Amino acid sequence: MNEALVNKSSINKAAHKPFFLWKHLNKLRWLSLTIVFAMLVLIPFLHVYQTYVSAHTYDLLSGSEKQIYDAMEWLTSPFVDDPEDQLDALKGNTWSGTFGGVQLSDPLAVLGQLVSSQAFYWPFILTALIPVILTIFFGRFYCGWICPATFLYELNSNLAVLLRKSGLHMGNKRLDHRLKYVALAIGLAIAVITGSVAFAAIYPPAVIGREIYYAIALGGFGSGVVFFLLTLLFDLLVARRGFCRYLCPGGALYSLLGRFRLLRIKRIVESCNDCAKCTAVCEFGLDPLHDEFGQECNNCTACIAVCPTNAMTFYFSPQDIANQGPGHLGRKYKQNNSVFDQDNKMAEDA
Repeated sequence: MNEALVNKSSINKAAHKPFFLWKHLNKLRWLSLTIVFAMLVLIPFLHVYQTYVSAHTYDLLSGSEKQIYDAMEWLTSPFVDDPEDQLDALKGNTWSGTFGGVQLSDPLAVLGQLVSSQAFYWPFILTALIPVILTIFFGRFYCGWICPATFLYELNSNLAVLLRKSGLHMGNKRLDHRLKYVALAIGLAIAVITGSVAFAAIYPPAVIGREIYYAIALGGFGSGVVFFLLTLLFDLLVARRGFCRYLCPGGALYSLLGRFRLLRIKRIVESCNDCAKCTAVCEFGLDPLHDEFGQECNNCTACIAVCPTNAMTFYFSPQDIANQGPGHLGRKYKQNNSVFDQDNKMAEDA
């Protein structure tokens, strides 16, 4: 009986072996976050350079300004012949901008503008079409793969780990994740009453893009820096990734849009050893070990990367798989089957 179970487990494990590249997707995600953040730094420099070119003022520039001009000219000359016009193909930030000539906007930016103006401006609404479609397919992927705040928040999480190892107490409270939907509702109400897109003042991706532009193009920071630093402290002292999990209006909107996402992560129960590393590494407090992902999952693949037995993979479905029970390589499953075998043997002897 035991030999049959072992053979069956081996067959199931081979049949469900995940694609080998899934294990490395978290590295690709970090590359994506780094590129996005670098683009937010590059775009203001390009705008400053474009202004210098348009004004034909090279001889009047200071030494530092000439360094910017020369560096941007060297960087862009292989790709554009007329920077004054062609650099318009790269403008804005992750809140709303033009990338490769394609206008894209955060769905929260479009929703905020729609509610505050109470009018449909279709050219702007359509700029959120691609992000919305991708969210319906991939879920809350923007939060894990594109959001520039995630780049800084995850570095902040690494800092928290180091501080915790040093003996310092870091906050790890669990709040009601529905709080962010309240934040979304309040933001919409303020937009209706005031006619302004209030989200932009507290939405980390918008704040970061704006503050980076201020620092580079205008030579100083705005009040948004203070707000963002407070969110970092909130994550350190109150709750792990607390702002994203409990207060971010954009996270609330993406969770709603991606509730029935088609691409999901699942546990391969035949290969699972119940080590719980997947649950420990999840920054959004989900429980992959017990097949609890839900609409909060941003497909960051951290659980896939950390799994020692390759027991995590992707699958297509509009809903999560129900709890599959203990992993077949874990102690609990083996004990249960041992008891089952003993009962069968006693029944056969009787």
